[in-house]
Amino acid sequence: MVKLNKIYTRTGDKGDTMLGNGERRPKHDLRVETYGTVDELNAVIGLARLHSLGDLDDMLARIQNELFDLGAELATPHTGEDLGFEPLKVVDSQVDRLEAEIDRMNEKLEPLKSFVLPAGTPVAAHLHHARTVARRVERLMVALSKKEPVADTALRYVNRLSDHLFVCGRIANDEGKADVLWVPGKSR
Repeated sequence: MVKLNKIYTRTGDKGDTMLGNGERRPKHDLRVETYGTVDELNAVIGLARLHSLGDLDDMLARIQNELFDLGAELATPHTGEDLGFEPLKVVDSQVDRLEAEIDRMNEKLEPLKSFVLPAGTPVAAHLHHARTVARRVERLMVALSKKEPVADTALRYVNRLSDHLFVCGRIANDEGKADVLWVPGKSR
């Protein structure tokens, strides 16, 4: 259980922070940047939720919770040593659920004939913003995986999540009817 009695600790005042396994790293460390960007993604989804209702809001609320799990996983490097606790990990069933939700939502949408601009309704615009942050998380996770272990399931999850957020954005645009489509060369 998490218990936060004091919000500031002063332990990071010199530019480092503690990971989930107790190791200290500089705040500019790639691992710290990666899980910090997961936190940013979560905040952008929170903005989208200001405008979402029903099933969409339920999905986004669950995803926000899962992003805290992903952040915890990324904040705890896989070193093989006993931590005295079972670290959180993204699991295959979460990836499967994202795929099933994408498929279910996509059934309501007409196929695209152009790229979708990140616009339309307020919730759709925020979801497209979240999608771009999810892609940045993915790029950071891939870069981190070249230096340190990153679970394949976590990488698959964030890849599907960006697709999920794209489809959610289309759903939020009146099931694609209010999508703003790219018109190549329109302003020439």
